[in-house]
Amino acid sequence: MIRLKEKHTQETVPELMSKFGYKNVMQVPRLKKIVLNIGLGEAIQNPKALEAAETDLTAISGQHPVITRAKKSIASFKLRAGMPIGMMVTLRGRRMYEFYDKLVNVVLARIRDFQGVSRDAFDGEGNYTLGIKEQIVFPEIDYDKVDKVRGFEVTVVTSAASDEEGRSLLESLGMPFRRS
Repeated sequence: MIRLKEKHTQETVPELMSKFGYKNVMQVPRLKKIVLNIGLGEAIQNPKALEAAETDLTAISGQHPVITRAKKSIASFKLRAGMPIGMMVTLRGRRMYEFYDKLVNVVLARIRDFQGVSRDAFDGEGNYTLGIKEQIVFPEIDYDKVDKVRGFEVTVVTSAASDEEGRSLLESLGMPFRRS
């Protein structure tokens, strides 16, 4: 955490202030939180899937996940309102910086045929969502204990006002974007 936070204050802030013409240090975009989200449609038939996903998400994030529940009933999916269908974890502060550092420097390098992450996955307000297809790319996950390979989303929420500012922030913090 210390390494990435220091890099942000010593290198990223001056770089972004000169690039975007900010007059105050507080205008410079920063990371607010990182949200990890697993959707478990299989939890309808297999309640044990929730336990396995919870174990994986706890190991990856270092924090206990919250169960997300269905808001509406959908008969064709045999889904009733209130049924557990996913899990999420919100990381802030020290854990957020540690996770981002691990994601950029360790995990993305372990993905097969990795060419860089998409430059287009911003939401219009400077937040970035990255889909990870396999939880086994994380060093904390023991491959022998995995019952099923699951994917999940990593959403990096920034205080940036636009996608361009968010992209510049993440790029300066080491996110390996695909060359276009």
